[in-house]
Amino acid sequence: MNEPLHFAPTMVSDGRTAKEIFEQVRANPARAKFGFGERLAIVNIDFQQAYTRPDLFPVSAYVTDPDQITHTNRISALARSKGMPVIWTHVAYKPDAGDAGVWGTRTNTPDSLQNIKYDSARHAFDPRVEIDESVDLVFTKRMPSAFFETPLASYLIWHKVDTVVITGGSTSGCVRATAVDSLSHGYRTIVPEECVADKHESYHFANLTDLLIKYADVVPVSEVADWLTKS
Repeated sequence: MNEPLHFAPTMVSDGRTAKEIFEQVRANPARAKFGFGERLAIVNIDFQQAYTRPDLFPVSAYVTDPDQITHTNRISALARSKGMPVIWTHVAYKPDAGDAGVWGTRTNTPDSLQNIKYDSARHAFDPRVEIDESVDLVFTKRMPSAFFETPLASYLIWHKVDTVVITGGSTSGCVRATAVDSLSHGYRTIVPEECVADKHESYHFANLTDLLIKYADVVPVSEVADWLTKS
């Protein structure tokens, strides 16, 4: 089990930390929830060692909640048991990064996306994730959103999904991009707080706050599990 990263709280101009702002907004929501519909899909984003194993890749990996993968496995198993779709994405590029597009022009550092090559240790799924390859959908994406140039949209339509639950990382990157696209495609969008992570608590909680205000319901993972149990 990875140990959580510890950072000094990042203060904003009025003296509150990003986490405190999130907790205050969550406690006093300005808008109604989207809520659950009739049928959901769990979209698990990039649970690859490059992002989940600080012991192997300290430059690029991050842990916000040490039980993130356990929580994600639990709600994925519940969804699967109800015959609802479970999706896993991973990011990877050709050896020459020729399919990385503009990402490949930005950096060439150890933590850069274009350095995640197929069959590399960085590319591999974390061995703790529980993927059922007989029923789960697994696909490669090359840009932040799980919807961009992938089979996700058509897969959700075919399975009559109306609610998308997003897990993975990073909160400020691929989770946020997927949540915005999910809402834009007309889905009720839900982010279980304990199931997403980022490199620093300021990025994590600032983006959870923005998602909560605009694009998604940010809820305890127990709320997702309870809904699935009762469905």
